Amino acid sequence: MDRRSFLKLLGLGGASVGIVAPGEAFAAGSGKGPRYAMVVDLRRCVGCQSCTVSCGLENRTPVGDFRTTVGEYVLHDAETKRSFVASLPRLCNHCEKPACIPVCPVKATYQRPDGIVVIDGTKCLGCGFCVQACPYGARFLNHETKTADKCTFCAHRLAAGLLPACVENCVGGARHFGDVNDPESLVGRLLREHDGALAVLYPEKKTEPSVYYLGLDPFFVSAADVAAPMPYRDLRQGGNHA
Repeated sequence: MDRRSFLKLLGLGGASVGIVAPGEAFAAGSGKGPRYAMVVDLRRCVGCQSCTVSCGLENRTPVGDFRTTVGEYVLHDAETKRSFVASLPRLCNHCEKPACIPVCPVKATYQRPDGIVVIDGTKCLGCGFCVQACPYGARFLNHETKTADKCTFCAHRLAAGLLPACVENCVGGARHFGDVNDPESLVGRLLREHDGALAVLYPEKKTEPSVYYLGLDPFFVSAADVAAPMPYRDLRQGGNHA
């Protein structure tokens, strides 16, 4: 399958973002145990979908369903009047205050002490309430298991001392993962070095995401500017997205 054919399968929502105030990224990491987070350096993301493919293979998601995706958007520079393509990786944000947990009628979705939000498949009814509640469009109903599904930061790999599959296989080295409570971890250093320059998705939702972005274009600040990625119909036909 070529890249364009693969992109046809992807379904992504739009995004709005907000800059994280200096020191705010460490506010959640005040506990004694590990608190996991991810930093996505968009200056290194090439939109290759390696993260999407490796996640699908690692977690055996059904064809057409994804725990992480990369949307491609055409942005316009008002000064130069030129257009360019920007990539925006998306996944579960493992929020400090997840919107998906309180709506679950059987408490199948819960948050571990290390901050990772997971789903107990033995309890999940597949009602879809959590899918609707997630402001990031990061959940889906797995038609094979009949339960809700999403990114888990590859918790099974973490238990074995490994990195999430998307991080390990990112060809541009754009994804970084680690313990916020450890200031010497890679993520700890990045949060400290780029304090005040980090962005999170939908800060107005007050979910306090644990996925941070570096180098995010100002175009993404307003959800009204980018409602959806490039239409896949145009990708198939080779149309002009500008």
